[in-house]
Amino acid sequence: MVYPTDSCYALGCRIGDKAAMERIRAIRNVDERHHLTLVCRDLAEIGQYARVDNVQFRLLKAATPGSYTFILQATKEVPKRLLHPSRRTIGLRVPDHKVAQALLTELGEPLLSSTLLLPGDDEPLNDAEQIRDRLERRVDLVLDAGSCGIVPTTVVDLTADAPVITRVGKGSLELLGISA
Repeated sequence: MVYPTDSCYALGCRIGDKAAMERIRAIRNVDERHHLTLVCRDLAEIGQYARVDNVQFRLLKAATPGSYTFILQATKEVPKRLLHPSRRTIGLRVPDHKVAQALLTELGEPLLSSTLLLPGDDEPLNDAEQIRDRLERRVDLVLDAGSCGIVPTTVVDLTADAPVITRVGKGSLELLGISA
């Protein structure tokens, strides 16, 4: 499905739906080395899927919910097929968007997700009609919540001694106390 977030529209599916995960990868034209993200309801849910130390926890607490994706070491709760193949890591985020939060609450589990940035495009799609025109036969649902932006999340890799910004996006670096 396509659903709104606080940064831009995203592709998403249930964690256990392997065929849908492969459709997301095909739509985005990315391989297993591209981190997919578990979009979680809250910080507690992130703790189920990632190993989080005290320093990481403070950073996550300051930035969630919000327009950030964090790369963390995965726990054994994460199916192997969702992990980066060589690093055993997963992207995680908590969106600050009412529709995304309602969807996560209804599902009762995180969504496996990726930014709706199609191959050849410079920006994520932001108009539901345009999304339907381009993806109608490739997704099961487009959840239209109006414009939600075209700036993807800021991606922060927390697997090293110090946080590393791997993509500057909508989330403020100042909030994290990090410079690019």
